[in-house]
Amino acid sequence: MAVRFSLKWWLHLLGGGLGLVGVIFVALRLSTNVRQINFARFDFVVGFILALLTFVYGAGNLLLARAWWHLLNFLEVKTSWRWAIKVYGQSQLAKYVPGNIFHLAGRQTLGMAAGLPARPLAKSSLWELGLLAAAGAILGILALPLLWPTLALWMSTALFMAVMLILCAASYSLYASRVTWALMLQTAFLALSGCVFIGILWVVVPAATSLPAFSALCGAYVLAWLAGFITPGTPAGVGVREIVLLFLLRGQIEQADLLLAIVLGRVVTVIGDLLYFIMATFINKKRRIKE
Repeated sequence: MAVRFSLKWWLHLLGGGLGLVGVIFVALRLSTNVRQINFARFDFVVGFILALLTFVYGAGNLLLARAWWHLLNFLEVKTSWRWAIKVYGQSQLAKYVPGNIFHLAGRQTLGMAAGLPARPLAKSSLWELGLLAAAGAILGILALPLLWPTLALWMSTALFMAVMLILCAASYSLYASRVTWALMLQTAFLALSGCVFIGILWVVVPAATSLPAFSALCGAYVLAWLAGFITPGTPAGVGVREIVLLFLLRGQIEQADLLLAIVLGRVVTVIGDLLYFIMATFINKKRRIKE
């Protein structure tokens, strides 16, 4: 029993340590990004809109936590929804640590410390990565008119909806409804992230966010996120995401305005993740659920 207690203590310490390291890197990232912004050009209304977008993005992390909970249940790891929210939030900031895997390692150690089996926990991370990449690729279809201007916006939207329906039907048929729910929740989170970026872009340059181009802008952001997501070693896609966005939106938006929107977007998403981390820290977690 003493050995088991000691191992559990070390696992808790390791998981908490990775979360703390993530907080440090978030603070460093914020200090760098904030210095690049000229806040004198923004008034109270703009500040309120940015704060609202920050809270929306932070709350959107609940969609990812719910998707992970569905994957755990699919892999027959029975745990409470509240526990999944807490552990997901405590480990999520570690994605900003160079290496881009430490949030997964933190989730693994915290889960093992709670007595969950190691192999299904690791499988849930692999499922999550695969489904997130699929969700990003699906939403990226919306950005096709930016690469091929002859393609109408309604065609890319129709193609997105058709592919989404096919993949949801396939996942339900081949696996289970849990996997389908996870895919839909992750897609919803990425779409929400794209909408938050469009809101930031509207604050910087309102003329660039007309309603007809809404879906293409959302798809461009998600496609840029996907490029950073699949690039090994980039913490939260830093650098890669910006390059792809500049490429996709070249000629659509002035480079100076786009760069400002990208920097503001980084600040909003980082603070949003930090808010979710703080909220998750104060949740009273209980792993056991009623059978």
